Amino acid sequence: MKKNRDISVLIIYTGGTIGMVHDPVTGSLVPINFRHITKHVPVLGNFGFNLESISFVPVKDSSDIDPDIWIKMAEIIETHFDDFDGFVILHGTDTMAYSASALSFMLENLSKPVIFTGSQLPIGLLRTDGRENLITSIEIAAARREDGFPAVPEVCIYFDNILTRGNRTTKLSAEHFDAFSSPNYPPLVEAGLHLKYNYNYINYPPERRDLAFHKSFDNNVAILKLFPGINRNFVEAIINTEGLRALIIETFGSGNAPTYKWFLDDIKYFISRGGIILNVTQCHGGSVEMGLYETSRDMLAAGVISGKDITSEASVTKLMYLLGQYKSNKKVLQYLDKPLAGEMSI
Repeated sequence: MKKNRDISVLIIYTGGTIGMVHDPVTGSLVPINFRHITKHVPVLGNFGFNLESISFVPVKDSSDIDPDIWIKMAEIIETHFDDFDGFVILHGTDTMAYSASALSFMLENLSKPVIFTGSQLPIGLLRTDGRENLITSIEIAAARREDGFPAVPEVCIYFDNILTRGNRTTKLSAEHFDAFSSPNYPPLVEAGLHLKYNYNYINYPPERRDLAFHKSFDNNVAILKLFPGINRNFVEAIINTEGLRALIIETFGSGNAPTYKWFLDDIKYFISRGGIILNVTQCHGGSVEMGLYETSRDMLAAGVISGKDITSEASVTKLMYLLGQYKSNKKVLQYLDKPLAGEMSI
């Protein structure tokens, strides 16, 4: 088994609050140079790990994240995959769950940890949550089982003492340190006095296969969130969007929708033109169970696919990923309602 001095972790700083400090001259927040991260978090030197960093230039606010940035992240990991034992991606919190979900699909047969983290307060502030998030993310990225295999070979999010599967995670709060939640899947690691690894919930590859990188996305996807009194003109404007290939409908409860005849007609029309519709619940937790109530039975008969307990973030990135991989709707539908990277329950 490797000793600490033989373990290497690559920190990838994309942007976000965690990497900001006050400029002593202007007083404004500016990105830090992560090559000197131990200056801001001296305790990192106690690990004895080889820590290296790569920063985006310019850094990206998480509101500006898009598939091109996901590809850039994946390419950095691809280039350095053989040289490091784990990867920590520092990212703004607003779209972190989207990025973590996207990379979970892009990095097929992943055998090393890729840990997303960030903070609600800049790392240069006294009360920042960034230091603990960064320190523990690095520790988990470097962790090994007794047989020497990485403890958590998944794309994950670490925030406020909890490590969750990235494609099972959603942002819950813009104010509190416990900003993220994994409503339908247990935490992979819980940090207290010790790190508690919940090995039974961690995905381990059944056999060692070469890592495959997938870099094609198709963003011709839209989300329609249902609400009482929804207007038909609004629905028709979305389904008639030029080039739209797939529609995510965020439904009520366990997958229910209005029983208006026009609503079902519009759904059938979109599917008849070759569109794909995925049913995802608006609820924070729980699962779509199509056919359980009459209000979802007609959608099921029309060809709407159940998203089961997938998050909205994972549903968007999974559809973009599948549409980018396959031009045939038959292929997309073959994989849409099945877990590719642990993003939904079977």
